[in-house]
Amino acid sequence: MPNTKSAKKELRKSFIKQAANKKIKDGLKSAIKKSRKAIEAKEIQAKELVMKTMKALDKAAQKGIIKKNTRDRKKSRLQKKLNQASKV
Repeated sequence: MPNTKSAKKELRKSFIKQAANKKIKDGLKSAIKKSRKAIEAKEIQAKELVMKTMKALDKAAQKGIIKKNTRDRKKSRLQKKLNQASKV
């Protein structure tokens, strides 16, 4: 447990930041799942969902919530699935 006043404040701040980051990460995971399901179901709005998901990935990487390589890998795999689905 923190002893000083400033350490206690930092602990509170870290809990707040942790909750905010978790909310964004959970939102990313659900967006990716929705995009994948839309692609597999060959829905019309799949491309729009993928674009929104990519935008969310970019924002998360910009804020430092996920790493840039993670963002690039997830975007690449999502785009690859979309391209394969549109070919068939």
